[in-house]
Amino acid sequence: MPQASVTTSATFPHAEATLAAQRDTRVLGIDPGSRYCGVGVVDDAGGGRVRHVHHGVIKLSADAPLEDRLVQLHTALEALIDKLAPSFIAVEELYFAKNARSALVLGHARGVALLAARQSGAEVRSYPASVIKQAVTGSGRAEKEQVGRMVTALLGISLAGERADASDALAAALCGVLRAKDPNALLRKSK
Repeated sequence: MPQASVTTSATFPHAEATLAAQRDTRVLGIDPGSRYCGVGVVDDAGGGRVRHVHHGVIKLSADAPLEDRLVQLHTALEALIDKLAPSFIAVEELYFAKNARSALVLGHARGVALLAARQSGAEVRSYPASVIKQAVTGSGRAEKEQVGRMVTALLGISLAGERADASDALAAALCGVLRAKDPNALLRKSK
């Protein structure tokens, strides 16, 4: 069975050094997909600030049968969760599909993401896309581009040329920070 390809665009060396200190405030966001699964990890830096730790896209084998891709996804998520040890995992809920088959396939991938998250022992919550958008942009109807711009502004990173799956996952993680600590808190860039 082919292995999943994990493309990580930013993993910071300080992440390992601060793991123990940040363990209780680390949030993993997951934007599930059956071909591409976005992942984003942030630390709650206190005072409404967040610190970017990691983001990337798990690329699953396009020509592999669904059951093999689901195994690849589970394995990749397990490895990421083991490495970065989040205490809270925010998973985006499904909100649209082009057709019933697409919705079913995406539902399988989301189920695998929820399984890997729950097996980790972390607190797991699901959020509709509108809640994630509201948390990051102030509008539950924001376009993907606006969400991406706000994620980069809040975290002080560049996502130029990357798949939207990564910014969507970081947005889910940011929403998780807000919802886990204080739903009324405002996010601002950590210095």
